[in-house]
Amino acid sequence: MHLSYFHVAADVPENGSPDAAVVIDVLRATTTIAWALRNGAEAIHVFADLESLRSRAEAWPADQRLLVGERGGKKLEGFDLGNSPITVTRELVEGKRLFMSTTNGTRSLARVKKVPLLMTASLCNRFSVAKRLINEKINRVWIVGSGWEGSYSLEDSLAAGAVAEAIGQLLGGDQLIVAENDELIAASVLWSKCKKNPERCLRAASHGRRLIRIGNHDNDFRCCATVDSLDIVPVQVEDGVLKVK
Repeated sequence: MHLSYFHVAADVPENGSPDAAVVIDVLRATTTIAWALRNGAEAIHVFADLESLRSRAEAWPADQRLLVGERGGKKLEGFDLGNSPITVTRELVEGKRLFMSTTNGTRSLARVKKVPLLMTASLCNRFSVAKRLINEKINRVWIVGSGWEGSYSLEDSLAAGAVAEAIGQLLGGDQLIVAENDELIAASVLWSKCKKNPERCLRAASHGRRLIRIGNHDNDFRCCATVDSLDIVPVQVEDGVLKVK
């Protein structure tokens, strides 16, 4: 399997045709997406801009929708929820469509929305995502981080390395992973160094420190750092709409 890792959406090549793309935003969008679907959300509809989100949400029945939004790590005014995996409880999200926009993760999803198979990954579901790629007999994969406002993020690279490790473990034998760029190799090295205590890495990252400054996010850190706790694989079923499929 041929793997490439791109730190942020802007790094993704204009030309190219991977068989699948995996978007990562550990703190916290793709962790929140996985937990929302695990807790029964009908779908997650992601948007890079708020005007489009509000327009589409207004066309959905009010009792069957939730607005999920964050900028700068903080919940958007007038939205039902912020970007936290511990808030998307079954009591709140079951049977509802979540209309979601975040500072970083939803931009990366928009960048690769035309790829034939688009999934989201975090530490909590990295093994399930790896298994799906192998079961689908995918050959070329782009893993796309979300970063922070266009710049590198440590935690997304950590998760990219975790996904790569899971793929390697599942393939085994003579089936090799081909790292097509140095970014993927660096991510794998980072994961090998930090996998015994991923939460410490999340807290040390610049975005982790940003979350610490703006409030108590201890439960978010614990949730986002938990490895292989979910068997959920969010898959794009139409432009911007993620479901379990």
